[in-house]
Amino acid sequence: MTLLLAGCGRITNHPLVKIAKEEVAVNNRSQAMLGEPLTWQGTVTGRANEVDGIGAMQIPVRGPKTAATVIVEGKKFGDEWGVTLLEIRPDNGDEELSLTADLAMRSGVETPKFDPSATQSPASQTAPPPAEITIDLPPGIPGAE
Repeated sequence: MTLLLAGCGRITNHPLVKIAKEEVAVNNRSQAMLGEPLTWQGTVTGRANEVDGIGAMQIPVRGPKTAATVIVEGKKFGDEWGVTLLEIRPDNGDEELSLTADLAMRSGVETPKFDPSATQSPASQTAPPPAEITIDLPPGIPGAE
């Protein structure tokens, strides 16, 4: 298998982009759709918010059979990014190919699903505030002479 990489920039080297490219390159179903070798040309677009831990990127890819856009979305848990969506959308309008389950089976990692009814884990225990606080202020009005 030959894999050609092109492009630059911070988002190009994001962990979600690396995971997506790796899965597309080794996945039998993506190889059947795109053909081999794959060429990663064009600009990776999208966003990755390190504060909120949410990312979504679009990665152009070309194979001998067709050109497509790889869509990857993910969530950051601690220091690790997990993929919540991975699919290939052919530029010719053919049906998209979802690789999310394939990646989970191959890697053995399933990104937890959001559950709005789940109970929130307790925050770390902090000491309660003191019952009484005394603040001594100097006499007089501030700024008055």
